Amino acid sequence: MAAMRSIDLNADLGEGFGPWSMGDDAAMLALVSSANVACGGHASDPETMFRTMRLARERGVVVGAHPSYPDLPGFGRRRLPATPAEIERFVAAQVGALIAIGALADHPVSYVKPHGALANVAAAEAEVAAAIARAVAAVDRELAVLAISGTALEQAARAAGLRVFSEVFADRGYTPAGDLVPRSMPGAVIHDADEAAARLARFLETGEMATMEGGTVRLDVDSICVHGDNPAAVAMAGRVRDVLMARGITIAPFV
Repeated sequence: MAAMRSIDLNADLGEGFGPWSMGDDAAMLALVSSANVACGGHASDPETMFRTMRLARERGVVVGAHPSYPDLPGFGRRRLPATPAEIERFVAAQVGALIAIGALADHPVSYVKPHGALANVAAAEAEVAAAIARAVAAVDRELAVLAISGTALEQAARAAGLRVFSEVFADRGYTPAGDLVPRSMPGAVIHDADEAAARLARFLETGEMATMEGGTVRLDVDSICVHGDNPAAVAMAGRVRDVLMARGITIAPFV
């Protein structure tokens, strides 16, 4: 892999709902350069969105909308029955909601990154990927799309004339095809910060991501994701930052 001078570090934030909170958003916003903010599908509500947007603005962190299947009980990790047209509409509604709250918080939404099951389905299925791309383009063609590296969503967003950026995950297992290991399987999530950092270091040197089967898969990268919804998230993000900075890589948003 060619030497990189800068790369984005992102996390999924604003995933509370009402009195219920998840993760330490304030601590994560001190470490990342981009925040994928839940916008009512799998988590969040207007107050949570506003607080997260305001905090991101104060920390100078770029914000993206993080739409999902409308599945608060399942945290957006279940595929719900929905046609491409229905997906197009609920993605547009969620992205539009965050843009509106961002206007109140005086902080813009710069990109869109699908969450959970929606991201996984869009990675593999062209019709779903195209529906998401249509929704983003209809809401605002200036919005970029952050997509899992090497997926159908990358292709659909490019075909729609949108700016597209590729993402890899510091804390998720990969299959030989470059897909994320389903969360129902062992090894889907890497909880050990040192293990994740070591794997990421090898990837940055070679462009080859280690897979669950012991091989590697080549991936492109503009942004590295650390999930914010587990107790080890802050430590994980800190270790990832250390790996990047030790290699002379600046943490900076992709947009």
